[in-house]
Amino acid sequence: MRFVELKSQDQLDLQTLHRVRSRLVNARKTLINQLRAILLERGHVIAKGPQRLDRALDEMLAGDDLENITGRMRALLIEMRNEWRELDQRIEALNAEFKDHVRAHEAARRLIAIPGIGVLNATALTAAIGDGSAFVSSDSGN
Repeated sequence: MRFVELKSQDQLDLQTLHRVRSRLVNARKTLINQLRAILLERGHVIAKGPQRLDRALDEMLAGDDLENITGRMRALLIEMRNEWRELDQRIEALNAEFKDHVRAHEAARRLIAIPGIGVLNATALTAAIGDGSAFVSSDSGN
């Protein structure tokens, strides 16, 4: 009978960081979609992409004559934009942790040497399977 190797504390921590990052990315996407919908309901059509929305918000909030946007909605847009920036900062902090992990762990460094594997994939793989030492060979014993 073969047993599953238990994950190390480092692997569990790394998996948790990935889950938290995923939740933050989804929250950011939801917030951006809500901002876009709020503006669309008021007649402001913004091209696709978060950078275009960010630029459009810059222009709208810099001007004093926001057509169809009340003072309360302006304050809410500013609040939502600040929340968006905070989410960006938290996601970037996690990305920096993943980069630090890759620098410190040989298995992750080997993985990013493979074309198409970046920092996020390398850290997710090392969190899931460790350094690969549990897999002695591809021989199934037959």
